[in-house]
This record gives sequence, structure tokens and C-alpha cells, in this order.
Amino acid sequence: MKRRESHSIGNLLRQYLRSEGLETPLNEQRLINAWPEVMGTLVSNYTDQLYIKNTVLFVKVSSAPLRQELSMRRALLVQKLNKQAGAQVITDIIIR
Repeated sequence: MKRRESHSIGNLLRQYLRSEGLETPLNEQRLINAWPEVMGTLVSNYTDQLYIKNTVLFVKVSSAPLRQELSMRRALLVQKLNKQAGAQVITDIIIR
């Protein structure tokens, strides 16, 4: 008997998710779940209706001053959220 090449479980799962088209939705959900951790509970309390469409994160903010502050820091937020999700999931944030 010949011994076959061994692969890690993580790599096999990643390949399976990618082949079944499940990797992107999983990463998107991971990023949305990371929002409270990255932003903190105070900011999270003023935001809702987070969703991703065509690599753009849409966020509804109930406070005008907070909306302005988040708008000015969009590029930094994109970097932090992608880093927390572990993949390049979003390219921009639209804050409403």
C-alpha cells in the first residue's frame, strides 16, 4: 500500500466551501458578526440593518454625529473589518 499525500482538515474544508460557492457568504456573515467586536458596544447600539451587497457593507446609523464620524473613517473601518473576518470581504461602506 502506498501512502497518499496528506492534507490538513482546514485546507480541505476551505477547498470544499470554495467549490460549493459557500466561502463568500460565510465570510460575509463572519464580517457582519465582527461588527460589534470591532466597533464596540456603544457604536453597535446605534447601528442596525447591516448587510453586504456587491462587496459593499450597508449600515443604518440612528445618530447623525456618529454617522458623520463613521463616514470620515470608512477606509480604516474597511481594513479593520476585513482583517477581523480574515479575508477581503468588503471594499467600501455606505453609512445611512
